[in-house]
Amino acid sequence: MVKMGTVWDRTAEFLTDNLPSIMPIALVAFFVPFSVMGSFQPLMSESNAGLTLVLELLTLGFVVVVSWGMLALTAMVLDGGPDAGKIAARRLVPSLLVSVAIFLAMALLFAPVVLTLLVSGVDLFALMRGVPVDLSLPVSVGWAICIYSLLAVGVAAWISARVAVANAVIVREKLAFGAIARSWTLTRGVVWRIVGVAFLYIVVSNVAALAARLVFGSIFTLIAGAGDSVMSLSGVLTSVIVAAVQTGFTVLAPLFTAKLYVALVTERERATQS
Repeated sequence: MVKMGTVWDRTAEFLTDNLPSIMPIALVAFFVPFSVMGSFQPLMSESNAGLTLVLELLTLGFVVVVSWGMLALTAMVLDGGPDAGKIAARRLVPSLLVSVAIFLAMALLFAPVVLTLLVSGVDLFALMRGVPVDLSLPVSVGWAICIYSLLAVGVAAWISARVAVANAVIVREKLAFGAIARSWTLTRGVVWRIVGVAFLYIVVSNVAALAARLVFGSIFTLIAGAGDSVMSLSGVLTSVIVAAVQTGFTVLAPLFTAKLYVALVTERERATQS
C-alpha cells in the first residue's frame, strides 16, 4: 500500500539532494513569473481594455512557463537528469492540451452555477472586475446554488485526485490524452489520501502566502510608504516576497506527484507479479 508519508519523505530527500539543480528552474519558471504577475496585478482593475488584453496575454505566457517548469522538475525526478528541460519542452504541448481538457471538464461541472446566476440577473463580469454587485437571490435559488456548489467541489476534488499523476505519465510514458486514463488507473484506491494531502497543501500554501503578504506588506508600507501610483515600491517588494513563498510550495507539487507516480507504478507492478 502506498503511504503518503513515505512519498513525502522521498520528496524531501530528493529536494535536499538536488537543490542546486532545482534552483535555476525554480527561479526562471516560478519566481520570475510570480513576481511579475504579482506586481502588475493591481493594474488589472484600473487599466483600459487594451492594456488589460496585454496583461492577460502576458499572464497566459507566464502560465506556459510555469507549466514547463513543473514538467522539468517532474522529468528531473523521473531520471531526466541534465536533459530535464529538453524533455519538458518536448512534452509541453501534450501537457497543455491535457490541462485544457481537464479545465474544460471542471468548467462544465460548475457551469450550472454560472448559468443560474446569469439567469438570476447577476452581473458576473462586473463581479470579476471587483465592482459591487447585487447578489440578492431567492432563498430557494440560493440554497440550490450552495448545495450544488458543495457537491461540485467534492466531485472536482475527486477528479483532481484521479488525474494527479497525469503530468508524470505524460513525461515518462509519452502519452497525451491517454495520460488521463492511465492516471485514473494508477490512483485507484488512494484517491481520498491524495485529496487529504492536496487539501493540506492548499491550506498551508495559501495561509503562508497570505501571511507573507500581510506581514511584509505592512512592513514595506511603513518603510517605503503606500505610494500614490498603482504599482508602488511597497507593493512590488511585497509581491517579490510572496512570489518567493509561492515558488517554494510550487516546487514541492511536481516533485511530490512524480514521486507518487513512481510509488504507484511500483505498487501496481508488485501486485501484478504476486
